[in-house]
Amino acid sequence: MLFIVPTPIGNLEDITFRSIRILKEVSLILAEDTRTSKKLLNHYEIETPLRSHHAHNEHHTTPDIIKLLQSGQDIALISDAGTPGISDPGFLLVRACHQAEVRVECLPGATAFVPALVASGLPCDKFHFEGFLPHKKGRKTRLDYLATLPYTFVLYESPHRLVKCLKQLAEHLEGERLACVCRELTKMHEEVVPDTLDNLIKYYDVEKKVRGEIVLVVKGREEEKVNKIKKRFQPE
Repeated sequence: MLFIVPTPIGNLEDITFRSIRILKEVSLILAEDTRTSKKLLNHYEIETPLRSHHAHNEHHTTPDIIKLLQSGQDIALISDAGTPGISDPGFLLVRACHQAEVRVECLPGATAFVPALVASGLPCDKFHFEGFLPHKKGRKTRLDYLATLPYTFVLYESPHRLVKCLKQLAEHLEGERLACVCRELTKMHEEVVPDTLDNLIKYYDVEKKVRGEIVLVVKGREEEKVNKIKKRFQPE
Protein backbone atom coordinates (compact mmCIF):
# COMPACT_ATOMS: atom_id res chain seq x y z
CA MET A 1 0.00 0.00 0.00
CA LEU A 2 1.07 3.60 -0.61
CA PHE A 3 0.35 5.91 2.32
CA ILE A 4 0.13 9.66 1.67
CA VAL A 5 1.23 11.20 4.97
CA PRO A 6 0.86 14.94 5.71
CA THR A 7 3.67 16.50 7.75
CA PRO A 8 3.71 19.73 9.82
CA ILE A 9 3.93 23.03 7.94
CA GLY A 10 5.81 24.56 10.87
CA ASN A 11 5.04 23.40 14.38
CA LEU A 12 6.31 19.84 14.77
CA GLU A 13 3.39 19.02 17.10
CA ASP A 14 0.97 19.26 14.16
CA ILE A 15 1.21 15.60 13.21
CA THR A 16 -1.22 12.84 14.10
CA PHE A 17 -0.47 9.77 16.21
CA ARG A 18 -1.50 7.65 13.24
CA SER A 19 0.97 9.41 10.93
CA ILE A 20 3.83 8.71 13.31
CA ARG A 21 2.81 5.05 13.57
CA ILE A 22 2.59 4.64 9.80
CA LEU A 23 5.99 6.28 9.25
CA LYS A 24 7.50 3.83 11.73
CA GLU A 25 5.79 0.76 10.26
CA VAL A 26 6.34 1.18 6.51
CA SER A 27 9.35 -0.29 4.71
CA LEU A 28 10.34 2.97 3.03
CA ILE A 29 9.60 6.69 3.21
CA LEU A 30 9.71 8.77 0.03
CA ALA A 31 10.72 12.34 0.87
CA GLU A 32 10.83 15.52 -1.21
CA ASP A 33 14.05 16.60 0.54
CA THR A 34 15.62 13.92 2.74
CA ARG A 35 17.60 16.50 4.73
CA THR A 36 14.44 18.43 5.65
CA SER A 37 12.46 15.29 6.45
CA LYS A 38 15.26 13.86 8.57
CA LYS A 39 14.72 16.61 11.15
CA LEU A 40 11.09 15.54 11.62
CA LEU A 41 11.92 11.84 11.69
CA ASN A 42 14.71 12.34 14.22
CA HIS A 43 12.35 14.36 16.42
CA TYR A 44 9.94 11.41 16.61
CA GLU A 45 12.65 8.73 16.63
CA ILE A 46 11.56 7.30 13.29
CA GLU A 47 14.32 5.17 11.78
CA THR A 48 12.60 4.03 8.58
CA PRO A 49 14.85 4.28 5.47
CA LEU A 50 14.44 7.41 3.34
CA ARG A 51 14.54 7.78 -0.43
CA SER A 52 14.40 10.98 -2.48
CA HIS A 53 11.24 11.53 -4.54
CA HIS A 54 10.72 15.06 -5.84
CA ALA A 55 9.54 17.07 -8.85
CA HIS A 56 12.85 16.64 -10.71
CA ASN A 57 13.12 12.85 -10.46
CA GLU A 58 9.55 11.54 -10.00
CA HIS A 59 9.20 10.52 -13.65
CA HIS A 60 12.24 8.27 -13.29
CA THR A 61 11.65 6.93 -9.78
CA THR A 62 7.94 6.11 -10.07
CA PRO A 63 8.30 2.81 -12.04
CA ASP A 64 10.74 1.38 -9.45
CA ILE A 65 8.47 2.46 -6.60
CA ILE A 66 5.51 0.72 -8.23
CA LYS A 67 7.57 -2.48 -8.44
CA LEU A 68 8.38 -2.27 -4.73
CA LEU A 69 4.71 -1.76 -3.89
CA GLN A 70 3.67 -4.68 -6.09
CA SER A 71 6.24 -6.86 -4.33
CA GLY A 72 4.33 -6.36 -1.09
CA GLN A 73 6.11 -3.43 0.54
CA ASP A 74 4.22 -0.63 2.27
CA ILE A 75 5.60 2.81 1.39
CA ALA A 76 4.86 6.29 2.74
CA LEU A 77 5.09 9.50 0.71
CA ILE A 78 5.79 12.79 2.47
CA SER A 79 6.71 16.28 1.28
CA ASP A 80 8.78 18.97 2.97
CA ALA A 81 5.63 20.29 4.64
CA GLY A 82 1.89 19.77 4.37
CA THR A 83 0.01 17.22 2.28
CA PRO A 84 1.80 15.70 -0.74
CA GLY A 85 0.09 16.50 -4.02
CA ILE A 86 -1.06 19.97 -2.95
CA SER A 87 1.46 22.14 -4.84
CA ASP A 88 3.99 19.37 -4.08
CA PRO A 89 4.97 16.08 -5.79
CA GLY A 90 2.51 13.23 -5.41
CA PHE A 91 0.04 13.24 -8.28
CA LEU A 92 2.15 11.17 -10.70
CA LEU A 93 2.82 8.43 -8.16
CA VAL A 94 -0.80 8.23 -6.99
CA ARG A 95 -2.02 7.99 -10.58
CA ALA A 96 0.54 5.28 -11.33
CA CYS A 97 -0.63 3.34 -8.27
CA HIS A 98 -4.23 3.40 -9.46
CA GLN A 99 -3.16 2.25 -12.93
CA ALA A 100 -1.19 -0.61 -11.36
CA GLU A 101 -4.07 -1.46 -9.01
CA VAL A 102 -1.99 -0.61 -5.95
CA ARG A 103 -4.03 0.60 -2.99
CA VAL A 104 -3.54 4.23 -1.95
CA GLU A 105 -4.52 5.64 1.42
CA CYS A 106 -4.27 9.37 2.20
CA LEU A 107 -4.13 10.32 5.85
CA PRO A 108 -5.78 13.58 7.00
CA GLY A 109 -3.49 16.26 8.34
CA ALA A 110 -1.64 19.52 7.87
CA THR A 111 -1.98 21.70 4.80
CA ALA A 112 -1.36 25.45 4.61
CA PHE A 113 -4.41 26.78 2.77
CA VAL A 114 -7.11 25.45 5.12
CA PRO A 115 -6.04 27.31 8.31
CA ALA A 116 -5.33 30.41 6.21
CA LEU A 117 -8.79 30.29 4.63
CA VAL A 118 -10.54 29.87 7.96
CA ALA A 119 -8.40 32.46 9.80
CA SER A 120 -8.91 35.07 7.07
CA GLY A 121 -12.48 35.82 8.12
CA LEU A 122 -13.54 35.76 4.45
CA PRO A 123 -16.45 33.59 3.24
CA CYS A 124 -15.28 29.97 3.03
CA ASP A 125 -18.48 28.03 2.38
CA LYS A 126 -17.33 27.93 -1.24
CA PHE A 127 -13.83 28.74 -2.47
CA HIS A 128 -11.32 28.28 -5.29
CA PHE A 129 -7.78 27.00 -4.68
CA GLU A 130 -5.41 28.42 -7.31
CA GLY A 131 -2.06 27.54 -5.74
CA PHE A 132 0.96 29.24 -7.36
CA LEU A 133 0.31 31.58 -10.27
CA PRO A 134 2.51 31.20 -13.38
CA HIS A 135 5.53 33.49 -13.12
CA LYS A 136 5.28 34.79 -16.70
CA LYS A 137 3.37 33.04 -19.47
CA GLY A 138 -0.30 32.67 -18.61
CA ARG A 139 -0.17 34.83 -15.49
CA LYS A 140 -2.40 37.60 -16.87
CA THR A 141 -4.91 35.02 -18.13
CA ARG A 142 -5.17 33.49 -14.65
CA LEU A 143 -5.55 36.92 -13.02
CA ASP A 144 -8.32 37.81 -15.48
CA TYR A 145 -10.06 34.55 -14.59
CA LEU A 146 -9.73 35.11 -10.83
CA ALA A 147 -11.26 38.55 -11.29
CA THR A 148 -14.51 36.91 -12.40
CA LEU A 149 -14.90 34.59 -9.40
CA PRO A 150 -17.85 35.38 -7.10
CA TYR A 151 -16.30 33.44 -4.20
CA THR A 152 -13.10 33.48 -2.14
CA PHE A 153 -9.90 32.22 -3.77
CA VAL A 154 -6.56 31.13 -2.33
CA LEU A 155 -3.04 31.65 -3.68
CA TYR A 156 0.40 30.50 -2.62
CA GLU A 157 3.19 33.04 -3.08
CA SER A 158 6.89 33.35 -2.28
CA PRO A 159 7.88 36.19 0.11
CA HIS A 160 10.01 38.09 -2.41
CA ARG A 161 7.12 38.19 -4.90
CA LEU A 162 4.37 39.09 -2.42
CA VAL A 163 4.22 42.85 -3.07
CA LYS A 164 4.32 42.35 -6.84
CA CYS A 165 1.46 39.85 -6.57
CA LEU A 166 -0.61 42.19 -4.40
CA LYS A 167 -0.12 45.04 -6.88
CA GLN A 168 -1.18 42.87 -9.80
CA LEU A 169 -4.25 41.71 -7.90
CA ALA A 170 -5.16 45.31 -7.09
CA GLU A 171 -4.81 46.18 -10.77
CA HIS A 172 -7.03 43.34 -11.95
CA LEU A 173 -9.46 43.14 -9.03
CA GLU A 174 -9.59 46.75 -7.73
CA GLY A 175 -7.66 47.94 -4.69
CA GLU A 176 -10.55 48.00 -2.21
CA ARG A 177 -11.06 44.24 -2.48
CA LEU A 178 -10.72 42.53 0.89
CA ALA A 179 -7.89 40.03 1.27
CA CYS A 180 -5.74 38.41 3.93
CA VAL A 181 -2.02 37.65 3.96
CA CYS A 182 -1.13 34.65 6.14
CA ARG A 183 2.57 34.23 6.77
CA GLU A 184 4.59 31.63 8.72
CA LEU A 185 1.47 29.70 9.78
CA THR A 186 1.89 27.59 12.95
CA LYS A 187 5.39 29.03 13.53
CA MET A 188 6.67 31.42 16.20
CA HIS A 189 6.29 34.51 14.00
CA GLU A 190 2.89 33.62 12.53
CA GLU A 191 1.13 36.62 11.02
CA VAL A 192 -2.46 36.93 9.77
CA VAL A 193 -3.20 40.37 8.25
CA PRO A 194 -6.70 41.00 6.85
CA ASP A 195 -7.23 44.28 4.97
CA THR A 196 -7.87 45.70 1.51
CA LEU A 197 -5.38 44.98 -1.25
CA ASP A 198 -4.32 48.63 -1.31
CA ASN A 199 -3.61 48.68 2.42
CA LEU A 200 -1.78 45.36 2.28
CA ILE A 201 0.46 46.78 -0.44
CA LYS A 202 1.32 49.75 1.78
CA TYR A 203 1.94 47.49 4.77
CA TYR A 204 4.27 45.05 3.03
CA ASP A 205 5.95 47.58 0.72
CA VAL A 206 7.52 49.17 3.79
CA GLU A 207 8.82 45.82 5.06
CA LYS A 208 11.38 45.05 2.35
CA LYS A 209 12.46 41.70 3.81
CA VAL A 210 9.27 39.67 3.97
CA ARG A 211 10.11 36.14 5.07
CA GLY A 212 8.35 32.81 5.36
CA GLU A 213 5.75 30.86 3.42
CA ILE A 214 2.83 32.99 2.19
CA VAL A 215 -0.84 32.09 1.73
CA LEU A 216 -2.96 34.83 0.20
CA VAL A 217 -6.74 34.68 0.59
CA VAL A 218 -8.86 37.05 -1.51
CA LYS A 219 -12.59 37.75 -1.36
CA GLY A 220 -14.65 37.10 -4.48
CA ARG A 221 -16.38 39.82 -6.47
CA GLU A 222 -19.95 40.87 -5.95
CA GLU A 223 -22.25 39.15 -8.44
CA GLU A 224 -23.21 42.25 -10.40
CA LYS A 225 -19.55 43.16 -10.94
CA VAL A 226 -18.79 39.61 -12.06
CA ASN A 227 -21.38 39.86 -14.81
CA LYS A 228 -19.85 43.11 -16.07
CA ILE A 229 -16.37 41.58 -16.18
CA LYS A 230 -17.57 38.47 -18.00
CA LYS A 231 -19.12 40.65 -20.70
CA ARG A 232 -15.71 42.29 -21.31
CA PHE A 233 -14.19 38.92 -22.25
CA GLN A 234 -17.07 37.63 -24.36
CA PRO A 235 -16.60 37.95 -28.16
CA GLU A 236 -18.97 40.36 -29.86
